[in-house]
Amino acid sequence: MRRVMIVLLAGILAAAMTGCSTANPSETGSSSSASSSEPAESPESSASVSSESSSSSSASSVTPILSLSEYPTVDGSTATLPLMAKVLSETTGTDASLAESYVSASKTAQSWLNLSDGNADLLLAYEAPESIKEQLQGGPELEVTAIGRDALVFIVNESNPVTSLTQDQIRDIYTGTIIDWSEVGGENIDIVPFQRDETSGSQTLFQKLLIGDRDLTLLDPPSELRPGMMGALVDGLAEYNNEKNAIGYSVYYYISEMYQKPGLKLIGVDGVQPGYDTIKDNEYPLCNEFYAAIRADEPEDSPARKLYNWICSDAGKDALTDAGYVPAK
Repeated sequence: MRRVMIVLLAGILAAAMTGCSTANPSETGSSSSASSSEPAESPESSASVSSESSSSSSASSVTPILSLSEYPTVDGSTATLPLMAKVLSETTGTDASLAESYVSASKTAQSWLNLSDGNADLLLAYEAPESIKEQLQGGPELEVTAIGRDALVFIVNESNPVTSLTQDQIRDIYTGTIIDWSEVGGENIDIVPFQRDETSGSQTLFQKLLIGDRDLTLLDPPSELRPGMMGALVDGLAEYNNEKNAIGYSVYYYISEMYQKPGLKLIGVDGVQPGYDTIKDNEYPLCNEFYAAIRADEPEDSPARKLYNWICSDAGKDALTDAGYVPAK
């Protein structure tokens, strides 16, 4: 069986996996034009391991449907990285920790373009920004299935006494109408609102779920208040002057499962606290689905089509749930 080598240094691995995410995992490197790839943060092995290691105790008990050598190029959003690893592990029988080292993501906007351009074979991604949807209209037809549900959540310093905001209050904060926490039940200090860049999945949700068709102009924050990565936003909120005046947003799965940060808390929206059950039951008001997608002309016997069908099956739903995601209804 073809041997799979694990590189010794995380830096070398990151260079090898730059681009449109999970290039064929049996190869030690690939090239791509997508430079914003976000690798999964996982410990690296210090030795070469053959693909026979997939029979180890941490490998999936599900019957594999693909080999590593034929596994398609999978791309997606930062918050779907754990799902990418779970799917790879279960469908190839690869050791779970090894699967984590194989996956990376080009972020939401770029991943949709990669699929359309043929630089990725399958997506596990959040909704594309409107500007990207317009670009996709000129490309090949895509087959898209909602597989999970997540939510836009708001984060503040844990010492902030505010526990919930209405949607109108959030809009007023991000348009500059409300500028002091005392206006929404907090202390008499300025509000410092962090935003995401316009190509991020969380910014897409912010625009769709909170702004919509309203004729509103968002504040134009300085670059330090508009970080490119979700982790940078969370770090910025926690570190901003060590004060309780900052607010920012992310998706629930990322902040609850992937990048928890001491000193921060989630606040409710319209009196409903975000959580697995309130998102599952659609009680939390700012929920949205995320997707699996392939090009519609993928042959029935292609690895991408086989993987897509598996993800959309009960087995795929079980894998998604096991990884801590809320399944789509």
